[in-house]
Amino acid sequence: MKTRLLIISNLLLPLLISAQTEKVLKTYSAEQLIETIIDKTEAKKIINTVDVIKAGNAHEKVNGIVTCMFATMEVLKTAVAEKCNLIITHEPLYYNHLDSADNFKNDPVYLEKKKFIEDNNLVVWRFHDYIHRINPDGIISGMVDKLHWKKNQSSSNPYAFSFEKITLEQFLKSLKNAFPENAFHVVGNPTMNLTNVVMVPGASGTLAQISQLRKNEVDVVIAGEVPQWETYEYVRDANLQGRKKAIVFIGHINSEESGMKFCADWLSKFITDIPIHFVECGSSYWSY
Repeated sequence: MKTRLLIISNLLLPLLISAQTEKVLKTYSAEQLIETIIDKTEAKKIINTVDVIKAGNAHEKVNGIVTCMFATMEVLKTAVAEKCNLIITHEPLYYNHLDSADNFKNDPVYLEKKKFIEDNNLVVWRFHDYIHRINPDGIISGMVDKLHWKKNQSSSNPYAFSFEKITLEQFLKSLKNAFPENAFHVVGNPTMNLTNVVMVPGASGTLAQISQLRKNEVDVVIAGEVPQWETYEYVRDANLQGRKKAIVFIGHINSEESGMKFCADWLSKFITDIPIHFVECGSSYWSY
């Protein structure tokens, strides 16, 4: 009997070792996961991308992932509470596009945030350029899900949407249902009829917005933000010239945040053994 048990034990031992080895192999460093994520976008390599680690150790073993629009203090604290140490943020960590610390070296807000990240061994990686290059654009996919606009989306241009004829004011009431907390900035005649809408999210810039508005078939552009003296004034003059055009600024965060919920869902399809959470940061300002 003992001999039989010994034989069975010897037969099972390699399987147990194999299982333990497999378990060890299922631990990933932040760097390994980031490489996998970029590879899964199927995008060509981007030179001078902002999609780099902004804080933390690239070799840190990842316990869990949080995706977010901005890695605010609240988001970071939520990540720690959820035992997640890789934060994937769409936008900068430190208040400027390249996260330069040159103007913040002695700033108390910057230093406290930096200390919190270091004390909790967090890794913060920006996922901006590559998520926009998923086919179709991952940020737009998330926005389409939030707005329930899939049936309106063009098959040839994921940023373009067609609707039954409706006034701008009626359209805004519908849009407001998705974003009830913040006011929109609207330039255009509320009684104008529209059928074709193009989404230009985030801070894509004046030229990106105006290039869409120039198209005869485009009635309205939904945008994130821009300096007020740029596209705002272009559309005002267009209306004063009798052109039926409108632009609706819904805010940078409103125009892209749902894309990071899409990101969490997308990651879950190929990262199956690490917890992944989307944490909403919401708008940074409130309307009075």
